Amino acid sequence: MIDVTNDGRVRIITLRRPEAKNAMNIAMWDGAAEALLEAQDDPSVAVVVFTGSGDSFSAGQDVIEMGRLAMGETIESTHGFAGLTRILIDFPKPLVLAVNGMGLGFGATILGVADLVFMSSEARLKCPFTTLGVAPELASSATFPALIGRQNATWALMSAEWLSAEECKEMGLAYKVCDPGDLMDVTMDHARTLASRPISSLMACKRTIVDPIRPLLHDAHERENGEFAVLMGAPANIEAMTAFAEKRPPDFTNID
Repeated sequence: MIDVTNDGRVRIITLRRPEAKNAMNIAMWDGAAEALLEAQDDPSVAVVVFTGSGDSFSAGQDVIEMGRLAMGETIESTHGFAGLTRILIDFPKPLVLAVNGMGLGFGATILGVADLVFMSSEARLKCPFTTLGVAPELASSATFPALIGRQNATWALMSAEWLSAEECKEMGLAYKVCDPGDLMDVTMDHARTLASRPISSLMACKRTIVDPIRPLLHDAHERENGEFAVLMGAPANIEAMTAFAEKRPPDFTNID
């Protein structure tokens, strides 16, 4: 489900669960976390490129598995989503995203912790938290306001509406928008440029940029976890999961 390949000093991590739009289950949270830790510790890796397979970047949390967790089921994991979030926040090398298609939830919020983001012109993002009756994730409550301003962040995180690639670029979530057929070439050209520089210098540059805000991101992650724990399995979340199973829009009219 997680493919890892090398192009010189660039490590490419690909989400490969196209039949589920690269939705993330426990095995994928753990696999992505391990792939990042290996890249972090490998002295031959200068830059990491993260992308999806098929027509999607990532559909975010596997909703079926989320429903099982909401009903109290426990699934064994090594890192899980929380562990992957901490690894992403602390990742010391340049992290470059090639957003090849639709990004939901994690597939959108990961843009906030990336160093460079390239998007296909056909890609679009959605933060579906309010339609699932839950809270933001992956420190997006801190990264989105910092990157795109409070009002844009409020709309992105609260509305659960789609954002086009061009909107993401205008807001500051994406560095470049590319034709779909050019996305990986453009991404890799930039990644190879970075990878041609000294790794020690790349890491020092990233530290000077990110270290001042890392404590804020970890704090945001903990706040989000607290809110998520309260809302997971609560009436709005149960209605959202039921509506998904019944293939209908959720009705929150009589739910606080």
